[in-house]
Amino acid sequence: MRALLFLILTLLVSPVATPALAADWEGYGNARFGYEIEVPPGFEWGPEADNGDGRSFRSGATRLAVWGGNIVEADFESEAKAAIGYATSDGWAITYEATTPSWASFSGMQGKRVLYERMIALCNGSYAAFRLEYSTVDMAAMDPVVERLVRTLKGADVGC
Repeated sequence: MRALLFLILTLLVSPVATPALAADWEGYGNARFGYEIEVPPGFEWGPEADNGDGRSFRSGATRLAVWGGNIVEADFESEAKAAIGYATSDGWAITYEATTPSWASFSGMQGKRVLYERMIALCNGSYAAFRLEYSTVDMAAMDPVVERLVRTLKGADVGC
């Protein structure tokens, strides 16, 4: 009976979310800015950026970009607000934003696309970030993916 119940529950789980949670995620580390993040299984790895700041990944219509940058605004929070402004000027309707001195997250929609961006402050006057874009059809399945990306984006100098 337990085996049958397990099989039924397994079949009810979204086919998009199951592989992303069950399979092994692969770590990506960036030497230039000293950050790391885990990449979901099934994502095709693009080349490292020419300037060494990050890399892009793709799974179908889902896009993930990770990068580091130098803080050019007054402080990290101002840098995050500027990123939100850039997303807005690119046509994203921002529906959520949270900014602190050490991290920032925001999300928005553009037609049938969803954007989630996360930034963390690094100790050397720089930051690390990821940006995930996916279809509104995949919103529920992508929630645990976003949570894991947020949890695994770390700088080598976190806590300084």
